[in-house]
Amino acid sequence: MSEEIEHIKCLIIGSGPAGYTAAIYAGRADMHPVMYQGLQPGGQLTITTDVENYPGYPDGIQGPEMMEDFKKQAERFGTDVRFGLATSVDFSQKPHKVEIDGKKHVTADTIIISTGASAKWLGLESEQRLNGFGVSACAVCDGFFYKGQDVAIVGAGDTAAEEASYLAKLCRKVTMIVRRGEMRASKAMQHRVMNTPNIEILWHTETMEVLGEKGVEGVKVINTETNEEKVLDVTGFFVAIGHKPNTDIFKGQLDMDETGYLKIQLGSTKTKVEGVFACGDAADKIYRQAVTAAGTGCMAALDAERYLADQGIH
Repeated sequence: MSEEIEHIKCLIIGSGPAGYTAAIYAGRADMHPVMYQGLQPGGQLTITTDVENYPGYPDGIQGPEMMEDFKKQAERFGTDVRFGLATSVDFSQKPHKVEIDGKKHVTADTIIISTGASAKWLGLESEQRLNGFGVSACAVCDGFFYKGQDVAIVGAGDTAAEEASYLAKLCRKVTMIVRRGEMRASKAMQHRVMNTPNIEILWHTETMEVLGEKGVEGVKVINTETNEEKVLDVTGFFVAIGHKPNTDIFKGQLDMDETGYLKIQLGSTKTKVEGVFACGDAADKIYRQAVTAAGTGCMAALDAERYLADQGIH
């Protein structure tokens, strides 16, 4: 017996600030959005603790709680929020086809991609255990909590250099842990780091373990040239070795840059495929903030609404 394929007017893939904001706008526009939440319902904010830089929360809010608020608001306007992971897509014909959890198929008039990105980690048990308790992958989000303290940051690219410079304005001392004897960052960023008096760079150094039970109390590192081990006396540990956008299922279907971020038309959320829109961190490697993701989620829903109107789909 052939599978009965469900048809959806507006399908949202992913559930962070971008996806939920798109859902709120799409729901209010009677687009009857259906959202599949993906592997990490609520996105990266569910692994952060305090969010203090999102407007409208004067006392700050916990990341998971904030995402629960977003979800309730989306559901209030009729979004059908479902557990499930999009496992493959076929954008070669209309309506576009999406496979969920490797078995169910749906078709959709419009698709909003908000699959986000995941921070790359070093892969240490201690790093995961203390994630959100002194270990962070976002200096701009969490640097404020370490005012006047000593912190360490791992990485050697532009992001690491930028985040080290940002932390240096807030923290007493920033130690950069660099694996090789040089940085990958642009010359301008390297000069900025080198000329900041409270940034120290440890070359040829790797992180062995993040120390502490309930919070970061230090970081154990090793110099790979001398094999000398030492403990850095820090209260914050930032990982800045890059992000990977969660876009593998769109390979060959949508245009993306060399690292996998989806390409969209300037000033819109349109991909190269009609009726498919991308928002949030899956298409943004520059800002990567909850508030900017939410903004592009709004744009995607408005773009999708206009597309449906142009196509005469009611």
